[in-house]
Amino acid sequence: MKEKLEAIKQAAVEAVKKAISEKEIEDLRVLYLGKKGELTAILKQMGGLSPEERPKMGQLVNDAKSYVEELVLKKKEELKAKATELKLKAETIDITMPAKTRETGKLHPLNTVLDDMIDIFQSMGFDVLDGPEVETDHYNFECLNVPADHPARDMQDTFYLGENLILRTQTSAAQVRTMETRKPPIRIICPGRVFRADEVDATHSPVFHQIEGLVVDKGITMCDLKGVLEQFAREIYGPETKVKFRPSFFPFTEPSVEVDVTCSECGGKGCRVCKGSGWIEILGAGMVHPNVLRMCGIDPDVYSGFAFGIGLDRLTTTRYKISDIRLLFENDKRFLEQF
Repeated sequence: MKEKLEAIKQAAVEAVKKAISEKEIEDLRVLYLGKKGELTAILKQMGGLSPEERPKMGQLVNDAKSYVEELVLKKKEELKAKATELKLKAETIDITMPAKTRETGKLHPLNTVLDDMIDIFQSMGFDVLDGPEVETDHYNFECLNVPADHPARDMQDTFYLGENLILRTQTSAAQVRTMETRKPPIRIICPGRVFRADEVDATHSPVFHQIEGLVVDKGITMCDLKGVLEQFAREIYGPETKVKFRPSFFPFTEPSVEVDVTCSECGGKGCRVCKGSGWIEILGAGMVHPNVLRMCGIDPDVYSGFAFGIGLDRLTTTRYKISDIRLLFENDKRFLEQF
């Protein structure tokens, strides 16, 4: 039994020395020192010894267990210290290495033009407001003089979310909400996203951006509208830009006009961009229809006003000579880095 004890002790010592992980050390501890371990098994065999031999053998077994336990503990501490050292070495930062370069973000061309337009209109005394993108039929159509049976509804392919709930087709709905809650004088612009069920091509998108403008006060005339839009066009396209009004139709304005500016590419001489006409259409406008004022609680016999709607996407493409509106939404870095 003494020889067997010595053999187990030597085997344990060799195994502990060769161990390379904390898990392996724990497995060895259980193998030799656990309740069913080999050294414990020796103690269970002592019943067959004489009363004189038992104390001596018990002392030898206990000494062997203590020796192996101390060896296991030291090896555990050694492996733990080595693991900590390797971890610290792996996490060491070489402060002599050059830092990683980070690209600086820039404004999207749509946001650049929007910021410029807000600055222009704020300099003329306009407030900037917004409204919900999910609108009711009441605000998007009815209060803008477009009842359910009005043929003008065919001009806009609408996304319906419910019986009376839609994605707004124009930011004019925010103007209606403003006129309901604010007394004249009113001078606001409402930038934001709008939605129409258009086919995607170089000039159309189901999601695009508008800036609606509204002025309501006593004595507002078409001359005021013309003066504001001329100032806006010169600020955006340059001081030599000319503005032309063409008669048009919108159910919420009367009279209504389409507004053209001289082509920024050719200066009005005619080119590929303006299709030889020398003019580019940029927005629709007109005097606010008396029915719209009346439905918003404003007396049209006392107050008058004008409104205009600018397509931000079209303005951006003409300003930067972008040939395809889809480039504004594709997030292609090669395109965006040019701005």
